[in-house]
Parts: sequence; structure tokens; C-alpha cells
Amino acid sequence: MDTKDLILEIGTEEIPARFIQKALEDLYLYTKQEFERAYIEHEEIKVQSTPRRFLIYIKDVAIIQKDREERVKGPAKSKSFDVNGNATKAAEGFAKSQGLHVCDLKVELINNTEYLMAVTSQSGLETKEILPEILERIIKSLSFPKSMYWENNNVRFARPVRWLLALFGSDIINIRFGNVLSNRITRGHRFMGSSKIEIFTTDEYFDELKRNFVIIDPEERKRKIFTGIKSIEKELDVKVDIEENLLKEVIHLNEYPIAFYGSFNKTFLEIPEEVLILTMAKNQRYFPVRDFDGNLLPYFVGVSNNLAVNMDVVKEGNERVLSARLYDAAFFWNEDRKRTLEEMTNDLKNIIYQEQLGSLYEKVQRIRKLSSVLTEKLGKNKILPMIDRAASISKADISSSMVYEFPEVQGIMGREYAKKAGEDKRVSLAMYEQYLPRFSGDEIPTDDIGAIIGLAERIDTITSIFKIGQEPTSTQDPYALRRAARCINEIIWGLFYDIDLRYLVETSAALFVLESKRIEQVLSFLNTRIEVQLLERNFDRNVVLLALQTVPYRPLQILRLAETLQKVCKEDWFADLIIAAVRVKNLLTKATREFNEVDPQKFLNDSEKKLNDELEYLTTIAKDAIKASDWEKLSLTLAKLAPLISRFFEDVLVMDKNLEIRNNRLALLAKCELFFMQIGDFSLLK
Repeated sequence: MDTKDLILEIGTEEIPARFIQKALEDLYLYTKQEFERAYIEHEEIKVQSTPRRFLIYIKDVAIIQKDREERVKGPAKSKSFDVNGNATKAAEGFAKSQGLHVCDLKVELINNTEYLMAVTSQSGLETKEILPEILERIIKSLSFPKSMYWENNNVRFARPVRWLLALFGSDIINIRFGNVLSNRITRGHRFMGSSKIEIFTTDEYFDELKRNFVIIDPEERKRKIFTGIKSIEKELDVKVDIEENLLKEVIHLNEYPIAFYGSFNKTFLEIPEEVLILTMAKNQRYFPVRDFDGNLLPYFVGVSNNLAVNMDVVKEGNERVLSARLYDAAFFWNEDRKRTLEEMTNDLKNIIYQEQLGSLYEKVQRIRKLSSVLTEKLGKNKILPMIDRAASISKADISSSMVYEFPEVQGIMGREYAKKAGEDKRVSLAMYEQYLPRFSGDEIPTDDIGAIIGLAERIDTITSIFKIGQEPTSTQDPYALRRAARCINEIIWGLFYDIDLRYLVETSAALFVLESKRIEQVLSFLNTRIEVQLLERNFDRNVVLLALQTVPYRPLQILRLAETLQKVCKEDWFADLIIAAVRVKNLLTKATREFNEVDPQKFLNDSEKKLNDELEYLTTIAKDAIKASDWEKLSLTLAKLAPLISRFFEDVLVMDKNLEIRNNRLALLAKCELFFMQIGDFSLLK
């Protein structure tokens, strides 16, 4: 089979680094799908990129499409011919729609039914005839978080497209995107390469790019960056702190990366480490440098997109820019420390939390009250003074110049300001840990003070936002209430807090005079989040629903009960119990409910006597187990009941012809139903 290599290069203005990885994944998927749909055989597909170009490279593309047979199912044979064997309108219409005569149709058996089938053969076209349509469709399929219009209002892309190189072997594939027509011209590095490189065959492409200082493969650029960093580490006898997300960004910012290092005044090390790293990483895309004990050093590693004749010039320029930013950070740090935490907190009166909910200062006061209530409920009264102190200054750093300039260090700066002010170590730690976890899978607080304040704040946020009618919808969650609810559950589960969310929500609601309807909406929202998170942990949905019924609004006990139920679900006795519980429910649903109390004198069978004798005792044990949240004890109680009720159904006909006997047995089943319903609806588990 004759083949040729295919190259499509989409040349652009610099595309934001955060757009590129997703675009590469989409580009590969769209390309693979398009060539499969077109029946074009090929070998490996590569998609690569730099900030100025996307590349599709396909090895050994067949020069002719595969011949193929197309099959279209028509009406059933029974509806296609009358009793005399003549074609009906259904058969004739189907044949006409496929460009065939009825006699050309085939009959095939599908799922025990015969259908008419139109089978046609198509010879493959030359690949280069259909490539223009395919390639244009691939380009147009790409989407980005933000796209631009330019020149032609009907064309959108992440950044303006400036050139298109499309070659099939040595042949140009004529395509258009907006006002740009394809040719065999590409461009080298913006500063070090040629602005016009003519490519005659696909074999030349990669070598010509490298000669013009373009490394098209992101993985190769990554290796080059690592090699440069290793060289710097050896030279300085240090360890470069490579953060994965920053590395990905730097890879997609450069076409020809050159690692270099610089230094800054060591007096800047007095600034909190997180601020230094944030200034280097976020603003300048530098990697911090540490000694082998993990201490931050006054160096940084950058990656340049330009191999300058004198790299010292690049180094000095970057040092000047970083020093200016660090001087600003040092100024903010020193100025903020001139104010007390009380003064910072007082300034929160001038910062609106939400226009319908007042200032941040008012929110802090609500957090204090909720934190105190929660502390008492958890039986941690010894730390109540520290809880109140930490809660009262919990948002002080929001009014600081540092957090205004660098919002990402909120909490971190609160911790640092509290340390410098001589606050208790646990109070200082709480300034940071109140925000943990920040996202799914993040670390949780290590100390009760930060955990309790964090819970109080999130409950206040959820309750207050529901009050003003801004609760999440299926498409929007502007106040991140789902994340807040997730964090509440993660803290409760991680620190084993037995909290009743209803009590906590009602306490929070009292601070707003929130109507009962809204309270129930908040609780429903929180219950749904518990359900979602337990399903993410691979719990059976019906197990979760039953646990939610048994101990509503208590996340820790819901989790523990779900764990117990999930474990016993695999036991034979539990399966028998579920069957019995469903039978009890069904029989009582059909009954007229005219029966009285159980009369042991009317028992005719040992199994009904045994069930009745044990049931009252087991009901008491189960009730005590639920009250004490002793789920293992409840499980053992269920295990004792299972054979009793199973044996009852094996030996006894409930709907006896004798009305008195029947009603007595139904009365016994009603007692069984009361046992089950103190736990929940067991029919969920059938």
C-alpha cells in the first residue's frame, strides 16, 4: 500500500500556556476520529505544539481511502411484503431512499427478526482529494476557554492564525482558515530563526525547525529544561524546587528553552517564604532554590525563550525585575506589621462581604458565635478562649496591603502576622488552617481551632447565601457552596467530629432570622453533598440513602453506618433479611390494617412464637444501638433477626383463611415493620 506522511501546522500569535494542553488532547481526538470516519489508514498520529504553533503529524497515510461496504437497516420483512409477496410502500420507499431497487435489497436476521438491508459498495477516493475538508474541519473543531475574532468575524481561535503549512508528502493540501491560505511556508523562532522557511517534503520539516531554534515536541523541551536545571544545581550545589504546574506552564511558554539562574538580596528572606515563592513563581515564572535541608536560598532559576549572545544580560535584567517586586513585597510586609490585628479586624467594617449581608466584620462576629457553639457541642470547652480569640481575628489579614496585592496568601499572612504579634502558636496556626481543605483531596486541619473556625465559616456562608436566594443551580455556583459543603464533610470525616448539621444550621439561621423553609433547603443541599461524596467513595447508592434516613444530617455517623451496611451487604443473612423486609412491607401495604395487638395465644407455629418472643427484645437493642451510634451492635442485632423472620416466612402462610389467625400474623409483621422503620426503608436495598 502506497503511503505518504502528512503535516498540518497551524501558526499563530503566542497562545496562553494554560490553553495548550487541553487543545493538544482535543486535537489528537478530533484527528483520530476524522481519519477513522474517512476510512483512511495510517500509522502513528502525533500532535505537538509551541506557543506559536500546533502540529499534526501522521505517519504513513494511505494515498487512497479503503474500499468499504455500507449497510443500512430498513423495515422488517413482515412489513415489507404483502401476502402475495409484493413489495409494500415501506419497502419501495426504503429502496428508493438508498438509490436501489427492491430486488437489490437483502434480508438479514437481527435479534430473531428479519429486516431488509441495503448493502452498497464504495471504492476509495484519493486521500488528497478529501484531506482539505478533513483538515479544515479539525481546525474549526478546536475550542478554547477564550477565543478571539480578527479580520473575519466568522473565524475564532485562541489567537490570530498567521500561517498554515499543509503537506501530504511533497504536495500542498489547499485549505483555508479565515483569510489564511495554506502553503509550504513555516516560520522559525521569533528572535533566532528565519521568518520564512520553505518546506518541500514532510521529511525536511523537523530538521528545518531545529535549525531555526524551534523545538516542536513539548517533551523534548521538558528534557532540555531539566538538563539545564541539573547543570545549575551542580554548579551551585543546591536543589531547585520544581513545582509541576509551573513546569507545565514554562514548557508551553517557550519554543527554545534556556535555563538560567539569578540571585536576589538575602535580606528579602525575612519576608514569609510563601510570599517570596509566589512572587517568583506567579509573577516571573521562576523556580525557587533551596539548600539540601530545605531552606530557601537567595537564588532563582528562570527559563528564557532566547539564547542570548551574553546570558549575563538576561540574568541581570531578570534580577532587576524580581528585586523591584520583592521591594514591594517587603514594603507591604513592613507596613502591615505596624498595625495590630485588632486594627486590621476593625478595618473589615469597611469591606463589604455581600451587599445584602453586610460587612466582613459582621461575618466575623457570626463566625465567633458559631465557633463557640460548635466548640461546646464537641465537648472542647478547654480551648474555648483560644477559639474565640482566633475567630475574632480570623479575617484580619484580608485588610492587609499584602493580601490586597497577593490574594493567594490570605490565611498564610494571617498566620505570619499572628506569629509576629506574639499570639499563641495554635491561634496563629488556625489563621491558616481555617481555609483547609481548599479543594478536593487537599490536606485537612491538624488542629481543632482552625477546623472549628473553618466549619463555622462555611456553615455561615451556606446559610447566608441561601437566605438571599443565591443558592447553587445546575449550571452556576458563584459562591462555591458545593465546595464549602464538601470541605465541611472532609473535616468532619477526617477529624471524627460527631456533628448534627441540623442543630448547626438552625443556630446559624437564628443569626439571620431565616425562615424554616429555607432551613430545610439548606439541609437538603447538605444531605445531597454527603450523598455525592459517599458515592465518589464507591459506596452503593441505596446503602447511602438508607444511612441518610437512619441518622440524617450527621455526616460522621452516616459514613460509619454506610461502612457497616456496605460490609454486611455481602453476607447471605443480610440478603435474606432484605427479602423478608420487602415482603413485610408488601403484605402490610395490601392489608386493611384492621388487626389488633399480637395475641400469643393465637400462634399455631413455633416460628411465629419464636419471632414474637425475640422481636421486642431485639427492637430495644436496635433502638439503643442507634441512639449510641453503635453500628456494629446494630449489625449483630440484624443478624439475629434475619434467620427468625426468614424461618417465619418459610413455615407460615400469613394470609391464612382464618381471619383471626391472619390478622394476628399481620399484627406480628407490623411489629417487624416498626423494627425496620426505626432504621429506614430496607426496600431500598432490594
